[in-house]
Amino acid sequence: MAQPLRFRRAPGRWDRNRVRSRIERPLDENLGVVADDPWFASPSGYDARRFDMDDGSMALFCWTDSDDDPPAGANAGPVGYWLGNTETPSDLWRTDKYGFDEVPYAVSRWAQRELLAGLHDDEPWLADYPHVSWYFLPVFCSKDGSETTRAFFRDHAAGFPDATREAAVGYVEELLRPGILDEFRETMAGKLGTSMSMDLVRMSATIAEFTAASLLARAGYEVTPEIEVTTGHSLDFRAADPDTGAAWLVEVTRPQPVATRSANDPVAAVRDTVQTKTRGQLEAHGGGATLLVDCSSFPADDWGAVAAAKPAVRHKPAIVLRARPSGRVEGYRSGSVPLDLSGVIEWLD
Repeated sequence: MAQPLRFRRAPGRWDRNRVRSRIERPLDENLGVVADDPWFASPSGYDARRFDMDDGSMALFCWTDSDDDPPAGANAGPVGYWLGNTETPSDLWRTDKYGFDEVPYAVSRWAQRELLAGLHDDEPWLADYPHVSWYFLPVFCSKDGSETTRAFFRDHAAGFPDATREAAVGYVEELLRPGILDEFRETMAGKLGTSMSMDLVRMSATIAEFTAASLLARAGYEVTPEIEVTTGHSLDFRAADPDTGAAWLVEVTRPQPVATRSANDPVAAVRDTVQTKTRGQLEAHGGGATLLVDCSSFPADDWGAVAAAKPAVRHKPAIVLRARPSGRVEGYRSGSVPLDLSGVIEWLD
């Protein structure tokens, strides 16, 4: 799978002539390009150009004679920064890549203003969801994932059955608003995917992780994603009690509804999903993690069957839950759960 959109840093002295000959001309010969001034003022101390290709892809390039705030490990001096979801000119092939939070703030802020404006030109409805627009910008504007990630929110209600786009995207907007995972944007946004093929299972599973982070944070825990364990695996979160320093590992899984599985009933779907997870990361880890089984992909009737049966699952401790775009979350516990989520989940047990 490709990576979220990132900057390329090209050390060396750049000017308009070099940009025209080494960037604009190759792009025009291969794709056809309109090169112009950027839509927004270039970062202070930088010159900049915007490139819009005939195939709909785009790129930004800015340069300065004195990069006084280089990324960690890079040298100061003359440099250019490239960002685009198109083919990369050969002069930039062997350059280092950096995330939005690694390049100088002024460069990152300018580039994101350009990208957001273009995103909202293409998808005007997204302008009503500034946190969703900003957080997932690295995949909304990625080379391979722009169509699929936008369609996931636009056409598939972010993986929620029987929900409108407005309700579902509004739910994700509220999950992101507190900024719990802002520090980890590149990692978490990347989980949504930068693949040209639509993978609703993986994308829905990503939303389950945001739901889990929100629940943990609202319950008073400090949340850190992607925790490496001694087996070489990574578990989804560490939830720490800020008062005592105690911490617990949390893994999240999201069963798919019966219509998309071989399991012939929703209770079996829950059990099968947990069994698969237990035979993988959790089995290798050797226990100790709390498993959150997010059934938010289940339509109401399927969840009703699970809620009535409250099936025990192979892994303990576990919480089986379902979130709705309204913000309501209900669920039940299996085993002795060390995390206190009583204030954020309506318990069925």
